[in-house]
Amino acid sequence: MERQLKTLHWWQRGVVYQIYPRSFKDTTGNGVGDLQGVIEKLDYLHDLGVDAIWLSPFYPSPMADFGYDVADYCDVDPLFGDLATFDRLVAEAHRRGLKIIIDWVPNHTSDQHPWFIESRSSRDNPKRDWYIWRDPAPGGGPPNNWGSFFGGPAWTYDAQTGQYYLHQFCKEQPELNWRNPEVKAAMLDTLRFWMRRGVDGFRMDVIGLLIKDKDLRDNPPNPNAPPNLPENDLFSRLLQVYNMYQDENHAVMREIRQVLDEYDDRCAIGELWGPLPEWVRYYGERGDELHLPFNFRLKDDTTWDAQSMRAVVDALEAALPDFAWPNYVLGNHDSPRLASRFGGQAQARVAAMLLLTLRGTPTLYYGEEIGMENVPIPPEKIQDPQGRNLGPERTRDICRTPMQWDAGPNAGFCPAGVEPWLPLAADYATRNVAVLSADPTSILTLYKRLLHLRRATPALYGGRYRPLDVEPDDVYVYLREDGAQRYLVALNFTAAPCTLAIPGETAGRVILSTHLDREEAVSLDALSLRANEGVIIAL
Repeated sequence: MERQLKTLHWWQRGVVYQIYPRSFKDTTGNGVGDLQGVIEKLDYLHDLGVDAIWLSPFYPSPMADFGYDVADYCDVDPLFGDLATFDRLVAEAHRRGLKIIIDWVPNHTSDQHPWFIESRSSRDNPKRDWYIWRDPAPGGGPPNNWGSFFGGPAWTYDAQTGQYYLHQFCKEQPELNWRNPEVKAAMLDTLRFWMRRGVDGFRMDVIGLLIKDKDLRDNPPNPNAPPNLPENDLFSRLLQVYNMYQDENHAVMREIRQVLDEYDDRCAIGELWGPLPEWVRYYGERGDELHLPFNFRLKDDTTWDAQSMRAVVDALEAALPDFAWPNYVLGNHDSPRLASRFGGQAQARVAAMLLLTLRGTPTLYYGEEIGMENVPIPPEKIQDPQGRNLGPERTRDICRTPMQWDAGPNAGFCPAGVEPWLPLAADYATRNVAVLSADPTSILTLYKRLLHLRRATPALYGGRYRPLDVEPDDVYVYLREDGAQRYLVALNFTAAPCTLAIPGETAGRVILSTHLDREEAVSLDALSLRANEGVIIAL
């Protein structure tokens, strides 16, 4: 699909960079990152070449799920700063041309939120129906068979009022009743609060869960449940039919979008999974729901090989309505590190070129640009409730470790003598921003080159995508085209060199290689790629 710059919004042209604030930069000496730390690194992000920052939650919270248990939607936890700090962050980001996206957690609050404290105080409290309360099943026990993502049942009994409340995550995260108009109005007002402070967009947590089946029916068993599940993993033993992706959810999405449309050029990004036809529906029938339903298919739904990755991209391109804009994610705060999943550091470079040259909006996770890998977490240091409840192998802490800034104490994340909230990577002395910035062939240099090339090249940020059939088939080749501007991307997903012929093309010039040592005219009748090499060729 041809798109010209003048028709593209910032969230279509740009690249989003996710920051997990606890792990980015500690300026207070408590071992936990904070908003002032983000402010201090804005010049780094500007120079890197990203366009928007997505901040994971920084709201007041008891931290049962590290901020996804919100106790106040309209403030900042003192751990991270205060509203004045946030306002400075927005102003300083905007001064550098960077947009600010924040996490919005609409499905559940903390059990310490004043709304829930009122709701659980008595059955006749005016806020009782702000949450989902039900009597025990006829024979006793939870009202239905739903399981929590984090292990155990999705219901906790409240002895004081004799009912269960629903929570599909920690028991400290009771779920709001979005069928209640008062809840909806209160939550939509929290969006307005932050947009009035200059926020440019929202990443909306588990947005497909807002509306549940009206009758809260049991979910059917999952015939393909993995073997050897932890005993308390009730969630994976069921098909998630009645607890998410209900048809009524789309009316709520449209109301959320209408609130964003009250303000100029704001962006709604939604965390969604599920089959492609269901996922696509969240753009809305007329483009009136989410701007970007988060697309995790390259990360979660395929193996790391050329044909599998191409199949995912081609299927998405075929499924999108004309008005819908694609997006891609290869890493985030819930997934093992990209370099640990996709064949090590060599293929991490190929992944960078893939992500930043496909049609659509890319999202980078902090530390990917320096090739950060999973950090083993000793069992006694596990913080993540998923890892604590379902076993060490399920902890997400491995991808949330401190950003590696330099070779000094604690990788420059926090002062010497302070213990970071999670352990540091063993290789931080050599894998850090300072060291890699000085290396003209480093992965950080590659990310900078890719980001700046993408920003300057209409064919790469907004042009048409056209895949090409080539031999051998373990190379993924596609064109990005915008009018007369044409680029070819060829990605070798293997550790073996190869030579390929590009159909319909005879010659071009390599303008960037993942090895960062090659700029030359090439014949496309016999294009040579080295092991683990990707190239961008101007035609």
